Amino acid sequence: MKVKENRELNHGVDMFNKYKNLLKELTMKNVKLKYRNSWLGILWSFLQPLLNMIVLSVVFGGIFGKKSDLIVCYPVYLFTGRLLFSFFTTSTSHAMTAFRRNQAIIKKVYVPKYMYPLSAVLSNFVTFAISMLCLICVWIFFKVTGFNGGDGLEITWYALLCFVPMLLLLIFSTGVGLILSVLCVYFRDIEYIWSVLTQLLFYMVPILYHLETINTKWMVFVIKINPLYSMIELFRHCILYGQMMSWKLLVYATVVSLITLGIGILFFNWKSDDIIYHL
Repeated sequence: MKVKENRELNHGVDMFNKYKNLLKELTMKNVKLKYRNSWLGILWSFLQPLLNMIVLSVVFGGIFGKKSDLIVCYPVYLFTGRLLFSFFTTSTSHAMTAFRRNQAIIKKVYVPKYMYPLSAVLSNFVTFAISMLCLICVWIFFKVTGFNGGDGLEITWYALLCFVPMLLLLIFSTGVGLILSVLCVYFRDIEYIWSVLTQLLFYMVPILYHLETINTKWMVFVIKINPLYSMIELFRHCILYGQMMSWKLLVYATVVSLITLGIGILFFNWKSDDIIYHL
C-alpha cells in the first residue's frame, strides 16, 4: 500500500514539474487579462485598495475609529483587513469560475485540471503582493503626518514576518478555491451563493471594527473561529502593532489552512475526471 501511495505521489510531483511552466504562463495571462484595455493597467492594484480605504475611512472612521484604544491608526487598520479579505474573495471567486472560462481549452488539450483554479489564485496573489506596496506607502504617509493616530505606528523587525499570514491565506484560499471550482461545475448557483456569502462574511470579520466592540459572547466566538480573523490579526500584529504574532492564532490558522487544502485536494481528485462531462 505504501509503495502504491509513493508512486502516486511521485507521479503527481513529476506531473506538476512537467507543467509548472504552463502554470506560470496561465498565471501571468490572468494578470494581464485583468487589466486589458485599461488605461491605468496594473496601477489599479494601487488605486483600488487606496480608494476603498479612503471611502470606508470617511464613512466608518467616526463610528469605529474612536471606539477602541487598540486601533492605533484606523485607516491603516482598515487597509490591512480589507487587503487580505479582498484577496480571499477575489481569488476564490476566480478559481470557482476557472473551468467555465477555460472550457474550450480543457476539451481540446490535456492539462492537469488543477492548473486552472490554481493559476486563478496565484494571479490574484501577484496582484495582492503588488498592493502591498500601496500599504507601505499608506503606512509611511500616516506615520510621517501623524493623521488619525498615525504617530502611534511603530515599525519593528516583526514586520518581516508578515509573509507568514500571507502564505497561510494563500494556502487557505487555494483549498477553498479547489472545492468551489468543482462545485460550480455541478451547481452553477454556487457562484451567486458565494457572492452573497462573501458579502455577509465581510461584516463577520473585524475589518471595519475591533473585536472588543462586540459584546455578545456567541458572536465573538463565531468571529474567532473564522480562519480569516486569525490570519488578518496575525498580519496586523506584524504590520500595525509591531508585535510578535500570537502563537495560538498562528497554530490555529496553520492547522485550518492545511486541513482546508487537504480537503480541497482530496475533493478535487475525487471529481476531477468527471468535470469535462459537465462543462
